[in-house]
Amino acid sequence: MIPYSKQTISSSDLESVLEVLKSPLLTQGPKVPEFENYLKSVLKCKYAVACSNGTSALHLAYASMGVDSNSVGVVPSVTFAATANAFHYLNASVELLDVDPKDGLLNINQIHNKLRLIRERKPKGIHVISPVSLAGKTPNLRYIYQVAKEYDFMVVEDASHSPGAFYVDDVGKDARSGSCRWSDASTLSFHPVKHICCGEGGAALFSSQELAEKAERLRSHGITKNTTFSNERPWYYEQLDLGWNYRLTDIQATLGIEQIKRLKQSIAQRKQIAHAYENAFAQEPFKSAIDTPSLHAGHAWHLYVIRFRNPDLRDKAYNFLKSKGIITQVHYIPLYRHPYHSGGHEIEEFPGAEDYFSRCLSIPMFPELSPKMQEKVISIFSDFLFQNGF
Repeated sequence: MIPYSKQTISSSDLESVLEVLKSPLLTQGPKVPEFENYLKSVLKCKYAVACSNGTSALHLAYASMGVDSNSVGVVPSVTFAATANAFHYLNASVELLDVDPKDGLLNINQIHNKLRLIRERKPKGIHVISPVSLAGKTPNLRYIYQVAKEYDFMVVEDASHSPGAFYVDDVGKDARSGSCRWSDASTLSFHPVKHICCGEGGAALFSSQELAEKAERLRSHGITKNTTFSNERPWYYEQLDLGWNYRLTDIQATLGIEQIKRLKQSIAQRKQIAHAYENAFAQEPFKSAIDTPSLHAGHAWHLYVIRFRNPDLRDKAYNFLKSKGIITQVHYIPLYRHPYHSGGHEIEEFPGAEDYFSRCLSIPMFPELSPKMQEKVISIFSDFLFQNGF
């Protein structure tokens, strides 16, 4: 089987984990702060709070901003459910925006009107827009941030797919995913198929010390040891908020440290794979059957998503490739199609999402995808297209 994605584990990863397993502290030791420092250095953000997974990172980011039942979270209609779920954990309502059918990213033409209407309806709420950097591609974060601030919205970039990615807009402004230059917070996932693997894990990144300290406290039950008794009673602590146990272990953190050291190399390998796909798919039978993602320097290539010009071929291709040992995936089923998130939404409201969803398929993309394996993917995909009249 060739999966659509998988983790890359090196000998240095194994050695670092074994070293922690032999140490006195498996959790709440020195490795989590060390990992956070690496994240800040590599992603150029001011503050990093590592946590148990990408969903808890979103939850911490929203909660640190004071999201509650008076809040509205605005998310793209094409994203993993966690982007919206973390708002619901805090009893906030969620509103969806359509996406660009070419890449599944937030349709920025809809932002002004959506945020204006929400602010008029709920003038005092703490509202948040969460643009998603999808498949390794970052949207125009500077523009989104500027519109958000016009209507007093906070911005949380869901950067789970895009550490190391960047976007240069039409006036030459550089927006680096995860840097929080054009957001109040960004969140990461360290699931095995992501760029940085911790087994499970995540991080909330911030531009504000106040928000970072609140998230750090909420990560561990809302407890602080920074009290008036800290010097005379080192064991003393106080619970200031109702938080959660969202801690990352030192075992996971040390794996993350080794993984982030190879982030630049990993993205370079992914880019090579993307270019090889692009070269192959510029030829027949592919160029008559599919559209491919645009190549640009800032893409981090978490996924390689092709789009069938005939939507009827997408599921056929999925099943054919699976029968030949090649696993693909659909990223993502739009949120309004899930029963939980469907209330008040009509499919007709989201033509871009429907177009993207009906035609998208993520094919194998991961650093250990060898040229021979990639050639097999391309060859079998070619066989499928020939069998379907191309």
